[in-house]
Amino acid sequence: MSENNGQNTAAEERELNEVLKVRREKLSALRQDGEDPFTITKFERTNHISDIRDNYADYEGKVVTVAGRMMSKRVMGKMSFADLRDGSDKIQLCVKRDEMGDAEYKKYKKFDIGDILGVTGEVFTTQKGEISIRTSKIVLLSKSLRPLPEKFHGLTNTDLRYRQRYVDLIMNPDVKRTFVLRSKIMTAIRNYLDSRDYMEVETPILNTIPGGANARPFVTHHNTLDIDMYLRIAPELYLKRLIVGGFEKVYEMGRLFRNEGMDIKHNPEFTTIELYQAYADYVDMMNLTEDLIRYVAETVIGSTKISYQGIEVDLGQPWTRMTMIESIKKFSGADFAETKTAEEAKALAESIGIDFDEDTENLSRGEIISLAFEEKVEENLIQPTFITEYPVEISPLAKRMPSNPEFTERFEVFITGREFGNAFSELNDPIDQAERFRKQVEKREAGDEEAGMMDEDYVNALEYGLPPTGGLGIGIDRLIMLLTDSYSIRDVLLFPTMKPLEK
Repeated sequence: MSENNGQNTAAEERELNEVLKVRREKLSALRQDGEDPFTITKFERTNHISDIRDNYADYEGKVVTVAGRMMSKRVMGKMSFADLRDGSDKIQLCVKRDEMGDAEYKKYKKFDIGDILGVTGEVFTTQKGEISIRTSKIVLLSKSLRPLPEKFHGLTNTDLRYRQRYVDLIMNPDVKRTFVLRSKIMTAIRNYLDSRDYMEVETPILNTIPGGANARPFVTHHNTLDIDMYLRIAPELYLKRLIVGGFEKVYEMGRLFRNEGMDIKHNPEFTTIELYQAYADYVDMMNLTEDLIRYVAETVIGSTKISYQGIEVDLGQPWTRMTMIESIKKFSGADFAETKTAEEAKALAESIGIDFDEDTENLSRGEIISLAFEEKVEENLIQPTFITEYPVEISPLAKRMPSNPEFTERFEVFITGREFGNAFSELNDPIDQAERFRKQVEKREAGDEEAGMMDEDYVNALEYGLPPTGGLGIGIDRLIMLLTDSYSIRDVLLFPTMKPLEK
């Protein structure tokens, strides 16, 4: 840091400290005069600001009462202007000493940007055509003891925006719009499924076994039972127990927790939806996925043609469907269908530039095929694409393909080079399932912390009989990123996980 920058920072710090001192002195004076704003418990409004702006003809000349945060203030002697913003919109206030009275106008002049005000006045339009309120009464409802950030650096620091989301929402209306859309997207998903007779359910977040996916769990301890428990990494095994119990269509939307890396696509806690339908298969889930996402886009965004980070995506056209092996051949030229062993698959992978290290040296044929897909295909899947027929080694809960038992009736859906959903025809053979659990346990004992554990009770449930079932999981946060053109998952989480600041 240069000497000048250090001097500027010190000067700004002194100025900020002076502002904080002055605002607290103002609050102290208010309290001494018996006008402590923090004793006010309620304020009756007649309207939201958007009501007035959207229906101006109905409100022109009428007296209204609104409330919100003062975002700007321009004092010009006997007349002042200010911008007031509530949860719906903002409006200009026209404040005149002759209409307010000397005493009230003097109080108003001491109000600060950021203060929360209750305002009564007449709706009119200025000569410049600005819809405004000719103010007759102002009540200070809450004193802002900190200045809004634009006075100093502005809220441009991305890390600070995520840490202080409350300030981010105050200063950036587009950020608020993203979270309004998030709520509407989740509502649209629920409406779609509810209208098709799916039932929303809730399953445990604290699990005794971290099942349903391959991921590293968060571990906690239950004092009364004196056992370790895990924050769920997936609700899958509980939801399928409900299908065993006789429910035919269920879904759950909620938080999952995975103790893994953080980047623009991953947060340790995130939102997904999982749904299960009896007597359906993975093709039914493909059809549902395409229809659901298209419906949500039309309902919330108003179009199936969207732009994501400059990439045009058409959700309305029929989505591409191809197998994992077909996709690798298309984008790399390598045909893994011609391989029979892990050695042959590894040699073919090396021929297209895939390197192996000590972590990948002993992969099975199916795992090598998956690795080739990840390195050579994923980033190319820009328009909506279903990749089907995943190797059984990486699909411990999916049903084998009758025509090719080394692969499963599974798909993942990709858009803009990212995976958005995962689904399969659910494995309902308890003997096969128990064996796959045992293989997961072997991997775990060999040091793979993401491998699954044996779930004896789930196998027990399957032994009572799980009907043919289609299951689907969609990453809600990634879908919201797509539909709101958000670069990072942190942009669509109100309070993303952050490393604590050093004291």
